Amino acid sequence: MTNIAILGSTGSIGTQTLDIIAEYPDLFRATVLTARYNWELLAQQARKFNPLKVVISDNDAYLKLKEALSDTPVEVLSGGDAIADVAAIPEVEMVVTAMVGYSGLLPTISAIRAGKTIALANKETLVVAGELITGMLKDSPSRIIPVDSEHSAIFQCLVGEKRSQAKRILLTASGGPFRKLTVEQLENVTVADALRHPNWSMGAKVTIDSASMMNKGFEMIEARWLFDCPSSNIKILVHPQSIVHSMVEFVDGSIKAQLGVPDMHLPIRYALGYPNRLPSDSGSLSLEQMATLTFEEPDYRKFPLLSFAFDAIDKGGNMPCILNAANERGVAAFLNGQIRFTDMPKLVNHVMQNTPFIPSPSLEELVDTNSEALSIADNWLSSHSPSLI
Repeated sequence: MTNIAILGSTGSIGTQTLDIIAEYPDLFRATVLTARYNWELLAQQARKFNPLKVVISDNDAYLKLKEALSDTPVEVLSGGDAIADVAAIPEVEMVVTAMVGYSGLLPTISAIRAGKTIALANKETLVVAGELITGMLKDSPSRIIPVDSEHSAIFQCLVGEKRSQAKRILLTASGGPFRKLTVEQLENVTVADALRHPNWSMGAKVTIDSASMMNKGFEMIEARWLFDCPSSNIKILVHPQSIVHSMVEFVDGSIKAQLGVPDMHLPIRYALGYPNRLPSDSGSLSLEQMATLTFEEPDYRKFPLLSFAFDAIDKGGNMPCILNAANERGVAAFLNGQIRFTDMPKLVNHVMQNTPFIPSPSLEELVDTNSEALSIADNWLSSHSPSLI
């Protein structure tokens, strides 16, 4: 029995992780569940899975959650510090980091310091602090098993292989809902348009990042740290069918690929069961039903955020942290109708150009960088509106 903490249990990855825990009740227990503000769903999950602790980061929802679970033995906590604390409790062996954005960084660090196995679904952790995290892992029994479908695919392709014989990573991207639109057409896309992903069902933040291809930029940065691979050896390929989840090319010219239906249950199940593969009753991939599998170069002119991601990792230091903070603000502003889709790169570029650069930041300096970048983004947003841009 593996005791699991799910950080972000009410989101897309969190709920699917609970599906798998319910599928294998003799193997896994949901020991800790956390959420940002969805206390109603968190309460339902707590009643079904009977964890030791639940945490709601929104203090306004704490009393409602506590009242909803008052007749249960579940301990109810609140606040971001509590999430970092429960990631390190002795009863937990594996931590699924399914929180969205920068908020996943400190709980992941807490889990590493406590030596937990981490099923990583929060890509921003390695985007913001990849060098710091990889350094910490060298001095900890903790290990990371990637949950993102692309990184799970790369991980699976490398099992049994010498890392030194991997030549480059071929990171696939669906291209999102706007792959066929022109630059001019992107000026008028709506939030509803951007949330209509052709293949995957994800939360709003990740879906918008997929539409802008910022998500693929983040995944490139994450892959750089997960697999000790320089960005120059990571090639992004647009693969609209989302069947080949990523590939690895080796020094002899061989390419290994991991294929599967576009369903996040598969990489989550692999991460939870690793090194074993857990049997599943879900449908198999029928290649004979696939008319074609196509691959193409991404359009960096149409999706400039992808270029910014390469710029950020190549410069290093705190620049990826700046990139992430600016993008978080940009996505939130777009979702709120404050700016247009094509304004997000303008905001990100402004913040990257105006936030002080630190070549080798400490954790404290990364925390300060995140705050400063958010403040610069807020100042830009306060002086811009759709009518002014």
